[in-house]
Amino acid sequence: MKPSLAWLGVLLLLSPCAQARVELPLLFSDGAVVQRDRPLPVWGWASPGAKVQVDFDGRSATAKAAADGSWRVELPAHAAGGPYALRVRGDGETVTVQDVLVGDVWLASGQSNMEWPLRETDGAEAEIARADDPQIRHFKVPQSWSEKPQARLTGGAWASASPQAVADFSAVAYYFAQELRKTTGVPIGIIDSSWGGSSIEAWMDPDMLGLDAAALAEKMRQRQAKHDEIAAKTQALTARWQAPPAQDADWTVAGLDESDWADIRVPALWETQGYAGMDGVAWYRATFELSAREAKGDLELGLGQIDDDDIAWVNGQRIGGMERSWNVPRVYKVPAAVLRPGLNTIAVKVTDTGGNGGIGGSAAQVYLQPAGGQRRPLADTWKFRTAGIRVALQDGVNQIDSLLYNQMIRPLQPYPLRGFIWYQGESNAYPGGDQRYRELFAAMIRGWRADWNAPELPFLWAQLANWISAGDTADAQGNVQSPWAVLRESQSATLALPATAQAVIIDVGDADDIHPRDKRTVGHRLALAARHLAYGQKLVYSGPVYRGMTVQDHRAVLSFELQGSTLAVRGGGDEVHGFEIAGADRVFHPAQARIVGATVMVHSSQVPQPAAVRYAWRDNPTDADLSNREGLPASPFRTTEW
Repeated sequence: MKPSLAWLGVLLLLSPCAQARVELPLLFSDGAVVQRDRPLPVWGWASPGAKVQVDFDGRSATAKAAADGSWRVELPAHAAGGPYALRVRGDGETVTVQDVLVGDVWLASGQSNMEWPLRETDGAEAEIARADDPQIRHFKVPQSWSEKPQARLTGGAWASASPQAVADFSAVAYYFAQELRKTTGVPIGIIDSSWGGSSIEAWMDPDMLGLDAAALAEKMRQRQAKHDEIAAKTQALTARWQAPPAQDADWTVAGLDESDWADIRVPALWETQGYAGMDGVAWYRATFELSAREAKGDLELGLGQIDDDDIAWVNGQRIGGMERSWNVPRVYKVPAAVLRPGLNTIAVKVTDTGGNGGIGGSAAQVYLQPAGGQRRPLADTWKFRTAGIRVALQDGVNQIDSLLYNQMIRPLQPYPLRGFIWYQGESNAYPGGDQRYRELFAAMIRGWRADWNAPELPFLWAQLANWISAGDTADAQGNVQSPWAVLRESQSATLALPATAQAVIIDVGDADDIHPRDKRTVGHRLALAARHLAYGQKLVYSGPVYRGMTVQDHRAVLSFELQGSTLAVRGGGDEVHGFEIAGADRVFHPAQARIVGATVMVHSSQVPQPAAVRYAWRDNPTDADLSNREGLPASPFRTTEW
């Protein structure tokens, strides 16, 4: 999620025919997995007019390179198996791709929760240690972008699941592949093309977005003008801070003159506080008080999730630091020898290498805890100043229409796939964007399927997990603003497309962290959907799905699609939580709900004539506990879109 982007502006713009040798796309490299039981296109580049021959397990095909050097052949479908060698002869040389398996290939895409590596998840150490399946393979598409569609990836290689490699695999995709390996017995290849913080628009081409070339160019011009305006504001805000300290120690001591320092909220990334597009080094300072007794013992200091590197001091003494760990909560031990009764000073040097920067995470992660004492919050206003920064809004490319599609999706075509898995939506969960998502998402699915010439290629996604966003509000009348709830509804609406399914995960998120660490459950639920849609297995792959409402005796009676399962309450019993009910006045009230057979009966003494019901209609619906007997949660819903 946080690589340097300085090289991204340098793209491979040379014509393929400039290379006087036969070449293959990087997907056709050692260790590749290719799709079974489908015709296999193989393509590449050579000298114009060159004859190219492709051989694979006794099957051959030939082609002549076109004037631009491009060529393509199609080999017949092949059953699962391997390893095999793929040989391509042309331009007087032979290129051999070794250790090729034939199995099922899935494209995994989205933003940071799909990108999230196995090493940063629950149970990672044990899972990495036992990873030993050379028939699970992972290809990571580098984060890259282009203003025009590209034929070549900027990098990437296949890696087999082993303790040496699997830590960097997409965790969701790995657990998904692991289950499919067990149930199908064939090799599974994952192409991971994801970018943290990306919008859905960045993964769509102009046609999917309904933009012609002129409209796209104008939109790019407007975005650039807006970016220039924001960058100018950030530069004006930081212009007063020119000289960094002669040495770090100068800004770590107590009693420093902070009159020229600014105030900043902690925790909160600095981009959200006026410093948009800023990368480089900045400093934070704060103080805390200790009693004489507290100062005699060691102390635990929590500093949130610092993006990306940090060094921390207390009273001028270094007490910890981490590098390239933007998603790791900092917890440092402060020895008693460093502490003093009364006022103590914290100084933190933060280095941001790209993207977001600063002290982030949740308020609960910023604290001090004296030995044997109560934890005390340090989330507050701190002092802040920069010390060597640059302002460039290039990190926003993952939000711009088509830029990621052009460089991270287009070059993958027409590599045959078994299907898609998708985990994205957080960046579009804002008022307006949450409603529009249903149109965009459906258009993207249809567009990607058309790109692969497979109108019903299975498309599976993870619905947004529970989390508390800044947009989640409710007033005294029960009017809720929840962009995550609306975006979940938009995701559910997309199930109207054929060969689609979603994994509902409102029970495995983290209220304080947009990146929940339980990725095993997400991969498992996506795999259940794949086993049904892609492999035709008869199994329950989804929780209850709302189907309709009637009113009986002042109660709303809700019916559900159950896939042959039964309704249940997570944790047991038949009293269900997370429901609200409203009458014609459109004012929602907390409701009592009970499972009665295959229905849920919902009522409230404050609503004698029910008109509408909603369930789990918040960003973080922790009390929502309707599920089926398999433990799969019901999807959030509302009976009417008031």
